[in-house]
Amino acid sequence: MLRRTTAALAALLLLLTGCDVVGSLPAAGGGTTVDRVPEGTVDGPTARTLLTRLAVAEPGRMSGYARDCDNGAGCVFGRPWEDVDGDGCDQRSQVLARDLTDVRRKEGRCAVESGSLLDPYTGDTVTTVSKIQIDHVVPLAEMWRSGAAAWPRERRVAAANDLRNLLAVQGGVNQSKGDQTPDEWMPPNGAFACQYGRVYVTVKAEYGLSVTAAERGALERALATCAA
Repeated sequence: MLRRTTAALAALLLLLTGCDVVGSLPAAGGGTTVDRVPEGTVDGPTARTLLTRLAVAEPGRMSGYARDCDNGAGCVFGRPWEDVDGDGCDQRSQVLARDLTDVRRKEGRCAVESGSLLDPYTGDTVTTVSKIQIDHVVPLAEMWRSGAAAWPRERRVAAANDLRNLLAVQGGVNQSKGDQTPDEWMPPNGAFACQYGRVYVTVKAEYGLSVTAAERGALERALATCAA
């Protein structure tokens, strides 16, 4: 009965808001269920299969890595944020428009000036756009040490702007995550563990990136929480 009621409320939320969020209702394991993942994210069973196929290796060196740009130098993953599809909107604006509800753009521009975010990492609602950041679920530094150091710059720019790896989240929790991997950091909202693992594995598999043994163990535990 409870499951039917929850599903009905989630359906009503989707109808009223048009947001791809299943709900903000307490999950059985605690936390807030935010079943929002980027388009192209694999499901739980597929993620578990893909995880078994990822190469297990120790992390590579960080030598040569530079995320910040200095007069066009450095920034081995390109400038944040690029307009990679040439539609006039950079990736930050696209992610905000995708992940927020009640979105209002600046007059005649793509930039989002207001909206509401149900933060998947904390379960909190954030209504101040300046407090929202765009997280690379697989951090750029982690991409570098797990294979991207050997890529041409064009491939790194494409990976850094891949919408499948980008989520709008609360700025504070994004800062606390830094470039940590799942064995070092997981979203405080435990109800999002499955979705986080699915996104993470989708990206690692897509780009042929390796994982450490500890990283794979943490992802296995996260994916074990998926309903299917």
